[in-house]
Amino acid sequence: MYLSFDIGGTFVKYAWMSSDGEMIKQGEFSTPYKSAEYLVNKMVEIFNVSPAKIKGIAICCPGTIDINTGVIYYGGALTYLHEKNLVQMLSEQCRVPVSIENDGKCVALAELWKGAVKDYLHSVILTFGTGVGGGIVINGKLHRGAHLEAGEQSYVMESIDHASHKAKFIGTMCSASTMVNEIAAIKGLEKNDGIGVFKYIDAKDPDALEIFNIFCTNVAVQILNLQYIIDPDIFAIGGGVSVQPAFINGIKDAIERIKKANPHHVAKPYIVPCHFTSSANLYGALYNFLLQNGSIEIT
Repeated sequence: MYLSFDIGGTFVKYAWMSSDGEMIKQGEFSTPYKSAEYLVNKMVEIFNVSPAKIKGIAICCPGTIDINTGVIYYGGALTYLHEKNLVQMLSEQCRVPVSIENDGKCVALAELWKGAVKDYLHSVILTFGTGVGGGIVINGKLHRGAHLEAGEQSYVMESIDHASHKAKFIGTMCSASTMVNEIAAIKGLEKNDGIGVFKYIDAKDPDALEIFNIFCTNVAVQILNLQYIIDPDIFAIGGGVSVQPAFINGIKDAIERIKKANPHHVAKPYIVPCHFTSSANLYGALYNFLLQNGSIEIT
């Protein structure tokens, strides 16, 4: 049995899982904002009540992660994680192997292991929330890059102001949260009311569609760019909005409009929703552990 943790900005989710990905038991606790040491102590408490002997601990968290050393850089909202080594801290207390990986890459690993891209050699996984995360799979393996930042779409520049050199970033232009909240504001809905927003989109409300179509076009541009650069077999789209059929259809429609207006040759991107939703990071973290510790071998 393995213990998998998904450290998020609001909750730390955890699950006891088997080596084949069966989720035996799961839970969550509010993410502490005190210190890395306090967080580790909470994780050790969960470890100590495990229903069976634990062979290893798998961690998913925000930030740039050195999977070889276990050091976290720039831990997103959890600034206390910067330059902390959760692998060392946990392994010293729990006396079992520990692995760690970035949250976006864990989504990609989950889809590669048991999800939408498991039957493909080359794929791009994109997750849309506050920003844009995900990962790139080449020859059946997650591509991390020379500086461990491959697939970090949020920091790709969309354009730049030539006077100030200030850039517009994909994480802003393709933020699903921003799109939802812009529509919610003009329709008098509560902030982050994605369900309410998509009711207006599905009803083809003109105000909602104007904002939504701009968002889908921004996403479509990036997918087409990635099709040229990576030339993947498949794109898997995740994040809360991906469960809405209108989202995937909106991206596909925008791609058709762009290709019609710009008739250059490029393979038509094959786009599907991600298989996993809220548990993706737990599965991806476990798969990362199994790969790092030789329990699974990719050929």
